[in-house]
Amino acid sequence: MHNAQPWRFRYFRGSRTFQVRADLDRVLPHVDPDNRALHLGAGAALLNLRVALAHEGRHPAVRLLPDPADPALLAAVRLPPPGSTRSALSALYPAIHQRHSSRFPFEETEIPQELRTALADAARAEGATLAFPSSWHLQQVLELLEEAEARNLTDRGSGQDLAEWTRIDAPSKDTAPDGVPGYAFGPRKQGGKAPMRDFAGNRPVPGRGTAAFERTPQLALLSTSRDRPEDWLRAGQAMERVLLLATLEGLSSSFATQALEWSDLRWPLRDPVSGAGHIQIVLRLGYGPKGPDTPRRPVPDVLDIQP
Repeated sequence: MHNAQPWRFRYFRGSRTFQVRADLDRVLPHVDPDNRALHLGAGAALLNLRVALAHEGRHPAVRLLPDPADPALLAAVRLPPPGSTRSALSALYPAIHQRHSSRFPFEETEIPQELRTALADAARAEGATLAFPSSWHLQQVLELLEEAEARNLTDRGSGQDLAEWTRIDAPSKDTAPDGVPGYAFGPRKQGGKAPMRDFAGNRPVPGRGTAAFERTPQLALLSTSRDRPEDWLRAGQAMERVLLLATLEGLSSSFATQALEWSDLRWPLRDPVSGAGHIQIVLRLGYGPKGPDTPRRPVPDVLDIQP
């Protein structure tokens, strides 16, 4: 969330084990008070690690939250000896360096049903459910997201988190290692129903234009049956697996998390017919410009190697 990148990796050579740890100095206290989004982001980072290892023929043993006495330890990933086999995850490896959010208008072209099914299968492989709301449910989701965006624009706490993690004056990804730089805000929405967060808030951004967005945005709701920290980690892995596959299939994507930041708006996002599951993330998918990528922290800041 907000490209805070709240994770660190620690590798122990002797035991051939990676730890994925929460970086608690990079939390968003107002919009993510229970660190649910932190777990989602760390889960996505964990999935990328698994994909990279699969690319090298490694199939690690993964334990989520292995030490109750150390809540910052989110996962332990033990490497087996090198192998020569490949798993379904290895095919996703090229997308790791390609995937990023696009905050630009998408086409109205509908995502084919077979691709929607493949994306849902990718989420299911990680223990989550992916559904594409339509008709009146889609309209309800859009209204909840619009309500949340309006609240965020006038909420002091949300504004503080946004101000801390946006870099209006950063002209390129080389000038800031994290956060959302001004060049990646995308145009200000002027028409359309796509649920776009305005990262500028009420601040002017010189040279920023406006654009009409999709009239019928294609949203995907990713949910889990329960709502515990381990479920958030599974949801993060499912989210990233979906996004990597979407990237390989030529889709662009962005996040629509506004309603998830308000407890009274998160619950109504569920499918009102089944009433099942806890929505963990809302994805906006479609065909359109990829947009500029955002910065990543230097490797020494996120990786610690131990004997």
